[in-house]
Amino acid sequence: MPPLLSRLPTTDPNTGDLLAVIETPKGSPNKYDYDDTCAAFRLAEVMPKGSYFPYDFGFIPSTLGDDGDPLDVLVLIDDPAPVGCVLTIRLIGAIEAKQQEKGGDWERNDRLLAVATHAHTHAHIEGLDDLRPRLLDEIEAFFAHYNQQKGKTFKPLNRCGPKKARKIIDHGMAVFLKKHPNGHEKPR
Repeated sequence: MPPLLSRLPTTDPNTGDLLAVIETPKGSPNKYDYDDTCAAFRLAEVMPKGSYFPYDFGFIPSTLGDDGDPLDVLVLIDDPAPVGCVLTIRLIGAIEAKQQEKGGDWERNDRLLAVATHAHTHAHIEGLDDLRPRLLDEIEAFFAHYNQQKGKTFKPLNRCGPKKARKIIDHGMAVFLKKHPNGHEKPR
């Protein structure tokens, strides 16, 4: 049996590029989550009519965030990648944020931003300054609205470039290895 997608290496062993697993393609009104227990994607929710994901959304394997899930990543690519696609990415930054369930405690839930290494339209983007004006505002507004629909509050704290975003990933890798000392081994 192949390894779980959440336990793939964080970087491609051949190229050294970061890996991402796409859970929800751009334009989808359906939110999918990868479920380790059955090694498949589950329909997590259907968004309200007229709502959809603005870019491909997924996670960085072999990482864990403060919410206990793999680190989230929004991927800019020419056309949507299918659910479950593993692709190489170039990190361009992050929206550092915190999130709160109704009546619950605040926890960090950053959104990493990346460009697919195979993208043509976004090939010139190396950092957040290369994005069109107001795009980050639109992405933050999407996540605020998306979480509000689920009874949660999403609050952006800061925007950072690729170097700081890489530190977020390095921290997520360390947390993953602490929880899973055998790293990429298949669970028993």
